[in-house]
Amino acid sequence: MIRRLRLDFLTQQLLFLIVLVSPVKKGCAQRAALPTRWTKEALTAPVPLNEYPRPQLRRQQWLCLNGLWNYQGGPTIASARQPTQAVPFPATAERIRVPYCPESVLSGIQRKQEINMWYQRTFTLPQDWRGKHVLLHFEAVDYQSTVFVNGQKVGSHAGGYDPFSFDITAALKLGANSLIVAAYDANDGRTPSGKNGPRGDYTFTSGIWQSVWLEPVSEQHINGIRLLPDLAGKRLRIDVDATTATPVQVAVFADKKLVTRAQGQAGTAFYIPIANPKAWSPDSPFLYDLTISLQSADGQPVDQVSSYVGMRDVSLGKVDGVVRPLLNGKFVMQLGLLDQGYWPDGILTAPTEAALKSDMEFTKKAGYNLIRKHMKTEPQRFYYWADKLGLLVWQDMPALWYPDEDTLVNRGAFRRELKTLIDTHYNSPSIIAWVPFNENWGAFDVRTITNWVKQYDPSRLVNGNSGFNNNPSYQTAYGDPKNGDFVDTHIYVGPNKASVPDSLRAASLGEFGGVGLFVRGHMWPVENNAYAYEPTQSALTDRYVFLLDQVEQLMRYRGLSVAIYTQTTDVEHEVNGLLTYDRAVEKMNVNRVRQVNQAVINAGRQLNPPAK
Repeated sequence: MIRRLRLDFLTQQLLFLIVLVSPVKKGCAQRAALPTRWTKEALTAPVPLNEYPRPQLRRQQWLCLNGLWNYQGGPTIASARQPTQAVPFPATAERIRVPYCPESVLSGIQRKQEINMWYQRTFTLPQDWRGKHVLLHFEAVDYQSTVFVNGQKVGSHAGGYDPFSFDITAALKLGANSLIVAAYDANDGRTPSGKNGPRGDYTFTSGIWQSVWLEPVSEQHINGIRLLPDLAGKRLRIDVDATTATPVQVAVFADKKLVTRAQGQAGTAFYIPIANPKAWSPDSPFLYDLTISLQSADGQPVDQVSSYVGMRDVSLGKVDGVVRPLLNGKFVMQLGLLDQGYWPDGILTAPTEAALKSDMEFTKKAGYNLIRKHMKTEPQRFYYWADKLGLLVWQDMPALWYPDEDTLVNRGAFRRELKTLIDTHYNSPSIIAWVPFNENWGAFDVRTITNWVKQYDPSRLVNGNSGFNNNPSYQTAYGDPKNGDFVDTHIYVGPNKASVPDSLRAASLGEFGGVGLFVRGHMWPVENNAYAYEPTQSALTDRYVFLLDQVEQLMRYRGLSVAIYTQTTDVEHEVNGLLTYDRAVEKMNVNRVRQVNQAVINAGRQLNPPAK
């Protein structure tokens, strides 16, 4: 999105203030400037966000480490950048609520720009984990992490948006174990950071911001799986990454009934036939369940995981001579919302699972079939719910703001983390497109990177530079890479003069709309703004319906195939959401929004040739 107004945090308006007492520190009042209906639950939960974090690779045993940790942080604290040893923790250390970032009210810290962050807690392993290897998982820590168990360094990691883990077995002892995490985040835009950087628009965040958990595994175990549906071929390709190249058994279930079994070898991809496969789509998000068993050399099961897959196919094709994106061989008009995933209480982290799911449920209720996840990734459970509910997802890569400084390091980090993003979320059927760059932000080698993504994951579409017609003032525009799968422009308010398809690419209106409505008592306490305004819910709804009528005209007569409205919710100073920032008020008549959205999507279906 193009930003035109600068925030002035010194002129805050106290529009809505609530005081909630937090257990972080005795007598310490945590003030939520704009609470959500989930804020209190998040503040009082002994173990917040305690749902299983990795739905597509599930085991029965695990231990959530979310909750209260000891904490030291700030620019004057001992450097957390690649430390060789842990710092001591005084008995009077602050307490922080993991996994909420220290800048958020839900963390109990609520300070800006911590830079150096040190976390500490103890844990005791369950008795029945004895004899197992123990993996320590972090779903996301911003940005550089160093981890110590009982004073022993067990590993380090760089990257703010991807999960990582360490085998900590050798460092464990009987009884209580001490875990210390050092997190360093300069917030200087020299690593992939999206809106969470020096040129972003919203509150910066740092440190642990997704779940931390433990998992016992056998010495021989499955590290990961890669699933590739082949709908036309009536089969599923699976690649099992394991600690040893031993036999693998896979069972496929539909509605808890066994469909088929197959056997292969870990480390070697193989196919599982699925007769008469049920296709996954937004209208019918059917998921097959999988059970994957790793066997020892003598045929004994040594590890088992559960997963799921959606059988769907994504491609480009011509419909009446126009290049369009196809889902399962048919054109589906992709009509969606720009979804930034910010929260007034948790910032980058949804306060609860119900909150995380609620935005997607609203999107479905309002008649959309697409989310563009803008400039951030989400916990793996977000994509699980997109898979379950039936929402198409365009996934952005968080922007690198300064690609021309120390290019070997900065650009290398971007490339490395882009690959990790694809690997992490490869199995989600909801994700149908990757977006490496947005509006030339931090753009470099766009044509080369677009080609690389397409080659690395040919099963999805690639939008190399969404909104290439826009550009930040601090750099030269890269512009249209002229490759990938979309000709994509952003137009506010639009949708007039949206891009048109060429001979090889479909046309996308990657962002449009941005029309605002002020809702007293439900706005972030700063100067609020939007690209345009309407005075009432009724007027805003009328404006939206008119914009969608125009989108339909562009779809029918100018080849438009994708339209993404800005945006799901208000975000801090922006008041152009369908929901207020606290998710308390629907700012349009949702029934009318759904009616026009569905009318446009249905009109798109009519463009397909009759079934033979």
